[in-house]
Amino acid sequence: MATNLSHSEFTQLASEKQIEKTVQALQAHGIRVVVFETGEEARTYVLDLIPNGAQVYDSPSRTLEVIGLAEQIEHANRFQAVRARLSTLDRATQHREMRTLVAAPDVLVGSVQAITEQGEVLIASASGSQLGAAVFGASTVIWVVGTQKLVQTLEDGLRRIHEYSLPLENERAQQVYGQPSAINKLLTINAEHESDRITMVLVKQQLGF
Repeated sequence: MATNLSHSEFTQLASEKQIEKTVQALQAHGIRVVVFETGEEARTYVLDLIPNGAQVYDSPSRTLEVIGLAEQIEHANRFQAVRARLSTLDRATQHREMRTLVAAPDVLVGSVQAITEQGEVLIASASGSQLGAAVFGASTVIWVVGTQKLVQTLEDGLRRIHEYSLPLENERAQQVYGQPSAINKLLTINAEHESDRITMVLVKQQLGF
């Protein structure tokens, strides 16, 4: 019974009041916010936001996959997809170059696991590969987030990650990589001091974990 309740808690779309409160908190902390009804609208907006010629890294994200944004980025012509570049490099001999490409792209596109009403953004990762770019390395950060990921408090956000996101990501990792996932690194972003560096694209649909 408890599991069903927690799943319901973490999959229900946020109310208009909660969205408004969260948007105000994020904006007060230096994070730009736009809200869309559909993933399709969000995908178009994000693609338009990416400058021509930019190096773009789309971090692993079920959200980006579901709305077709990952595929659009990785097959784009007007900017440079870091993932496409990574696929041409040899992990054994060019590992440093691969690390640098991921750590400091012009644009990072991804998602997060939870956002609190106080404007705190939580990202959990097994490897931490996307965290360096999110914190400082990327010149521009764009996160696409379904509003079911909005929570009241930091404690709720942590529960969402441990009780809901991890089991689903663990299942995905087993299928894709043949190994389990883990919360090895956990990032909380309280604010962004660099104006217009981070854009949060909220979507009123259940997207991702």
